[in-house]
Amino acid sequence: MAKAAASNAITRAMKLVKDQGATMIDFKFMDFPGQWQHFSVPTVHLKESSFEEGFGFDGSSIRGWKAINESDMLLVPDAQTAFVDHFIEEKTVSFICDVYDPITKEKYERCPRNIAQKAEAFLKSTGIADTCYFGAEAEFFIFDDIRFDTTEHSSYYHVDSIEGRWNSGREEMPNLGYKPRYKEGYFPVPPTDHLQDLRNEMTKNLLAVGLLVEAQHHEVATAGQSEIDLRFQPLLKGADEMLLFKYIIKNTAKMRGRTVTFMPKPLFGDNGSGMHVHQSLWKAGKPLFYGNGYANLSEMALHYIGGLLKHAPALCAITNPTTNSYKRLVPGFEAPVNLAYSQRNRSASVRIPMYSPSPKAKRLEFRCPDPACNPYLAFSALLLAGLDGVLNKIDPGEPLDKDIYDMEPEELKNVPSTPGSLEEALHALERDHDFLLRGDVFTEDVIEAWISYKMDKEVKPMALRPHPYEFGLYYDV
Repeated sequence: MAKAAASNAITRAMKLVKDQGATMIDFKFMDFPGQWQHFSVPTVHLKESSFEEGFGFDGSSIRGWKAINESDMLLVPDAQTAFVDHFIEEKTVSFICDVYDPITKEKYERCPRNIAQKAEAFLKSTGIADTCYFGAEAEFFIFDDIRFDTTEHSSYYHVDSIEGRWNSGREEMPNLGYKPRYKEGYFPVPPTDHLQDLRNEMTKNLLAVGLLVEAQHHEVATAGQSEIDLRFQPLLKGADEMLLFKYIIKNTAKMRGRTVTFMPKPLFGDNGSGMHVHQSLWKAGKPLFYGNGYANLSEMALHYIGGLLKHAPALCAITNPTTNSYKRLVPGFEAPVNLAYSQRNRSASVRIPMYSPSPKAKRLEFRCPDPACNPYLAFSALLLAGLDGVLNKIDPGEPLDKDIYDMEPEELKNVPSTPGSLEEALHALERDHDFLLRGDVFTEDVIEAWISYKMDKEVKPMALRPHPYEFGLYYDV
């Protein structure tokens, strides 16, 4: 059955290449931190055997991967992921690929897509469920100009946007106003929403490659914060689609002379960009999170929440993987820093949406993650944390239905919170990662490599550099 499906997918992919008259094939794959990489070959080199034999490449220069003395690797395209790449001038069909060791012919341990595949296989092996659906809402900013640099004796960044509130007094020949106020960018109509047409074009381009878009809108922050929501998908497909989503959003903006960032907190004093992740377990086509408990949740769903809350500090090292992530995870900006669950309450880290009474719509939303994460790793880690809760029947405690921002400090101090920095989160992951090792989904090598990479390439370099604000605080000491 699986072989027949794979064969059919290869036939369809080869037909797409021929029907489109493609002259180039582009192979996209994921590096360790979470960025798509690629290389291209002329179409003549793509044969049916390519989907087994793959294409050799040097893996030693990919971030977090092989050393120079073991650099040869294989890239094997997944025929089911073929799409026409409209952002390359030459007619091109792109594939998302898996990475293999050319000697053992095994999937590479640090390939994030391999980790997601192992997570799905582990879920099925437990007998608890056969599918975990993920629906991720990746917010982003659309800017008109971005400049930044750091040297031995200087450091700066400068962000600009035609709809930035700070430009309400700028000479624009003429300045027509309509700049969204700080924290008041949610759902204004044009002309205050300057970006409706651009988001529509993004949506059209997403639909053209088969992604199912549910809605698009302006987000809370000024200066072009936006959201385009995709329909939920099984774990691997959802992660594939998130990478394709980011690729299309960025390139559509670039074609129109604008720039997109999924950086969690690019603006001081306004809301940052999150990636709320909706999750639900299903078996044999039936939803497993609907029941008679709190917010119409099943016992399984409550235990899943218990796993997420228990492991949340460690999860943050993967779902909020940048130093900038913790500029967003602070109180006062609707950021879900409080490790609690609630129906409807957006100040809790786990929310149970109540839009629909349908059992099929019953899900939970983990609100901590941000769009800087590697979705293969993030979705896999969330699933494993939730399954740990189910397997060990972890009690999530009492729900928190109060407005957290109106709670007294004495009451709030009993509510645990997310780590205050990437370094804190990495230390939490160091202490608590056994749940990630189930089914060999993550390995000790992967966990150690992740912590080492983040500490050496991000945490320590940031700690070594003076911050511009420090000059204002301390220059006259």
